[in-house]
Amino acid sequence: MTRLFNRSTEKEKRKLLRINMPPAEVILWSQLKVRQLNGYKFRRQYSIDKFVVDL
Repeated sequence: MTRLFNRSTEKEKRKLLRINMPPAEVILWSQLKVRQLNGYKFRRQYSIDKFVVDL
């Protein structure tokens, strides 16, 4: 079975996306990363196959 989720080959791409976030996304994630949105947990830069998504 082929591994589709969080492939290590996509790690560098995810890292670059986190480093090069636009200002609006920086503000958004500063609130989301500490569960300040009704206590919900969010995951950032999770890869599914060749795509990178935020959950």
